[in-house]
Amino acid sequence: MQRSLEALVRLLESYRGRDKVVRRCVMAPSLLEEYFPVRQKQMLRSSVSGKVCYCFQLNSANAGQVLRLFDDLSMLAYSHSYGFGAEEEDSGVRWISVVTNMADQLYYPCEHIAWAADAELIRVKSDKWWLFSTVLWGTSLLLGILRWGYLSTKVGAPFFALLAEYMQVEVLSILSSMADLSNAIHWMPPGFLWAGRFPNWLVGLMGTISSLIGLMQMNAGNSDQSDNT
Repeated sequence: MQRSLEALVRLLESYRGRDKVVRRCVMAPSLLEEYFPVRQKQMLRSSVSGKVCYCFQLNSANAGQVLRLFDDLSMLAYSHSYGFGAEEEDSGVRWISVVTNMADQLYYPCEHIAWAADAELIRVKSDKWWLFSTVLWGTSLLLGILRWGYLSTKVGAPFFALLAEYMQVEVLSILSSMADLSNAIHWMPPGFLWAGRFPNWLVGLMGTISSLIGLMQMNAGNSDQSDNT
């Protein structure tokens, strides 16, 4: 019990941990709401608890966007340290990583502009900037999946044991990226693949899966650090 409480405290004290928890708070209501009949949904939304839940969900989403206003410099520092991947032995992995870093770097200012437009801080339409940020986010997720697929093909027959070990570590990341990519496509303009076709519960489910995997990975990382100290 004490160890679990300490792990939860470490999670909530970290920026990335709070970000995962906030994202979980945004997605969970969409998933749970689907289990209520229509009449109960209406009653729930009009009740005090329902209004509190909706307000918490809305403000959690806003909090996530505000927190990401401070991510540009950390992403820039990472992109600068990686550069063109001179230390990367495989050229395929190197260029996939470089393009991924570019997509991630451009994502933040696009989302910031969209957020500022919605907040009426600047006089531009937010729609196209939300679209740009969604495209960049989806591109980053897709490149991450491609990177994993590329690496898996580079492992030869004598190294199947290494591949199996690698898959155990990375498979959760791929599932998380695929869940997020599914939602990213859903938020694209209508007519693109399954854009706009997901019901709320499925959006919530995909987001919940991704958030829970992220929490599991962070907790596993914290456990490994505790065991090594």
